[in-house]
Amino acid sequence: MTTPAEKPAPHESAMHYLTRLAELLASVEFTDAQGHRGDVNAAYEQVIATILAVRDAGRQVLLVGNGGSASIAGHTKMDLCNQIPVRATTFDDAPLLTSISNDHGYACAFERGIELWAVPGDCLIAVSSSGRSENILRAARAAKQRQVPVVTFTGFDPDNPLRQLGDWNFYVASRHYGEVEVAHHSLAHCLTDMAAAAARR
Repeated sequence: MTTPAEKPAPHESAMHYLTRLAELLASVEFTDAQGHRGDVNAAYEQVIATILAVRDAGRQVLLVGNGGSASIAGHTKMDLCNQIPVRATTFDDAPLLTSISNDHGYACAFERGIELWAVPGDCLIAVSSSGRSENILRAARAAKQRQVPVVTFTGFDPDNPLRQLGDWNFYVASRHYGEVEVAHHSLAHCLTDMAAAAARR
C-alpha cells in the first residue's frame, strides 16, 4: 500500500517551482545498508563502480518502478544499454506483467521476474516515490536473497521501508509526486551520464 501524496504545492511562479526543484536536488540524502548517512558523491562513485563491474562480468542491471517511476526505470535502462553499454532489463513487458499480475497478484509482478533472472553479479535499481509499493519491496527483498546489490530512489517519508532495503539509498525530501519524480529522473540521468564518462576512461 502506498502513502497518499499531498496535493501539488502552490508556487508563486515557474521560477519558484524550478528553484524548489533545485533545492530538493541539492538536499538529496544518501544512506547505506545500515541506515547511516553518507556523502552522495562517494555513494555515486560506488554505484558507478558496481555498474561497470556488472558490465565487465557480463551480468545485468535490473530496474523496477510503477507508473512514472516505471518511466524513469525504462529511460534509465535505455541509457545504460546505449551509453555504457551494459545489459539492462525492466519487467514491463505487457503480456508477462499482466499474466503474473492476473495469476499471482500485482504484489508479485516484479518479484517473479527477480526470482527468474537475478543472479549474483547483477544489480537492482528500484524507483518508488513513496517507497511503500509492495511489488517494489518484494522485488528488493528477492534481490537481496540472491545476493544482488540494491540501489533505491525514494521520497515522501524519510523512514519509508524501501529506503531500509537498499545498499545505496537516495532520498528526496518531498511528498509531491511531480517533485520527487523529476528529482529521481535527474538523479538517474546523473548516474548514467557519469557512468558513461567513467566507461570511456
